[in-house]
Amino acid sequence: MQYDLIVAGGSFAGLSAAMQAARARRKVLVIDARRPRNRFAVHAHGFLGQDGREPDAILGEARRQLLAYPTARVVEARAEKAMNAGVGFEVATGDGETFEAKRLVIATGVRDILPEIPGLAERWGKSVLHCPYCHGYEIAGGPLGVLATSPMSIHQAELITDWGKVTLFGNGLLTPDAEQTALLEKRGIDFEPGPVAALEDEGTDGMIVRLGDGRGIAIGGLFTAPRNTMASPLAEQLGCAFADGPLGPVIAVDDKQQTSVPGVYAAGDAARMMHNIAFAVSGGAMAGVAAHQSLVFG
Repeated sequence: MQYDLIVAGGSFAGLSAAMQAARARRKVLVIDARRPRNRFAVHAHGFLGQDGREPDAILGEARRQLLAYPTARVVEARAEKAMNAGVGFEVATGDGETFEAKRLVIATGVRDILPEIPGLAERWGKSVLHCPYCHGYEIAGGPLGVLATSPMSIHQAELITDWGKVTLFGNGLLTPDAEQTALLEKRGIDFEPGPVAALEDEGTDGMIVRLGDGRGIAIGGLFTAPRNTMASPLAEQLGCAFADGPLGPVIAVDDKQQTSVPGVYAAGDAARMMHNIAFAVSGGAMAGVAAHQSLVFG
């Protein structure tokens, strides 16, 4: 075996997992294409000790600290294929290299499937957001919007009212029943049922949500919950079990982040239903510790 542990994905969960193995003096390889999910965000928030820093700056420092350990290595490539190799696992990259390890951590994240509304994609991670705990404070106090993607968007709108006055845009997908309408009224949420035609600029501090009937509603930021899909095929290739999440499938793991395939662990957004940096780092740490302990006690 070339390595004790391969970590596929070198963002917050992956680097956290690799750090545990490196500190245990195990040979660990991180394979990372440098395409983190939050690359669209200018700043990261809510992560203890790093609040307000650029995500890439946090990851750059984390890589530097990891590579200070002599048994750690980072390869900049995309992990394209994984297979069982008898007593371990084989991972092939898009560059044609193949690596083997006794254990594998999948930390490849998810890809957001954004609503196809003109003006939305270019605002993603800046003024169109998914996590109020990550970004809500910075745009709080003014009018905010929630773009519906499912019936769960009603609960998202209820939550966002702690950051500002909310308009829920049904976008032709949502028809609240009497109980849901009462919930919206209780929280002072305005409801616009019709389709959203586009997002347009309004000066430098907000946007206009242009409705299909031509009306425009000014807001300071828009929250939505896009569907997710796996950013990598590795878990499926290995036969890992999946669970159904409210926004898409997640890799099923136990309390030690082990998947249904012995020796394969998963962490980060691909392996949990709630997503933020702190959760990713925590899951990565557990995956790295558990993978190491399996080498000792397995």
